[in-house]
Amino acid sequence: MTRDFVSAGAVDGTLLHEELFQRISVLKKEMNALILAHYYTVPEVQQVADIVGDSLALARAAEKNSADVIVFAGVYFMAETAKLLNPGKLVLMPDSHAGCPLADSCPPVEFRKFKESHPEALVITYINSTAEIKALSDITCTSSNAEQIIRQIPEEQSIIFAPDKNLGGYLARKLHREMFLWQGCCYVHDAFTEPYILQACREHPDAELIAHPECREEVLSHASFIGSTQALLQYTESSSAQSFIVATEPGILYEMHERSPGKVFIPAPKDSNNPHSLCTQMKQNTLQKLYHCMLNRSPEITVPEGLQRAALKPIRRMLDMSA
Repeated sequence: MTRDFVSAGAVDGTLLHEELFQRISVLKKEMNALILAHYYTVPEVQQVADIVGDSLALARAAEKNSADVIVFAGVYFMAETAKLLNPGKLVLMPDSHAGCPLADSCPPVEFRKFKESHPEALVITYINSTAEIKALSDITCTSSNAEQIIRQIPEEQSIIFAPDKNLGGYLARKLHREMFLWQGCCYVHDAFTEPYILQACREHPDAELIAHPECREEVLSHASFIGSTQALLQYTESSSAQSFIVATEPGILYEMHERSPGKVFIPAPKDSNNPHSLCTQMKQNTLQKLYHCMLNRSPEITVPEGLQRAALKPIRRMLDMSA
């Protein structure tokens, strides 16, 4: 098979995707590769992936597989986590510049000082963080398992939670726990505000508002269900409601439609000029970039050995505590 890229001008968009699907399939077999994709990536990337999931599901998939190569379509910390779990494997990412502003909002030098100001606290960090921050942590968590993990920590133990203040605040309120919160946030979820959410609820009175816990407290207070990306997806399948206003990154709506084609899914509005809150970094993972990264075995994700060992410990604790 000749591995030259088909010119976009040579065929229409549909045929181009079909050609890329075929070539990616051939490369996957040749490389013994596993393609992982987050729910927030574009639909055609989700279609070609072996496993589509949220951060916890993808971490578990990265931990337990027989592939020689892992191709991770997500944002950088996700591919980095896959490398931490598989130091001997080739880990590729379609666009290594697809970073996470939430993870970047927590510089290691400043976080170390924050940690030192609360020496008695256990450090639990959201998986949306860099390897350097994980290396300063006791336990990593995701939005799917954070509550489960915190419930296992003695009530008298104070906790540092970073980097997402909204998720940390939600957990502190729900579990009645003392937490010192790093003041970071996900720009996608923090963009949802009460006035626009209430407007959407008035315009769609029969729709249930469901929200990710990274949203602001003012938004969560109106939600009929709050949960991780995976939990939101499962809720829409099981709920008797036929329409939903979904306050999270709208990439998940593709899978919601796939699983519940008869239901209506409305992306929660952000503001009148920019009605959808999009993770532009996730959308940087295109089908063309996925093909090229497999073809060229690049960009490759690497982590220095010392950092790899330190950052892996809190991830292992997370996986053990959420088994």
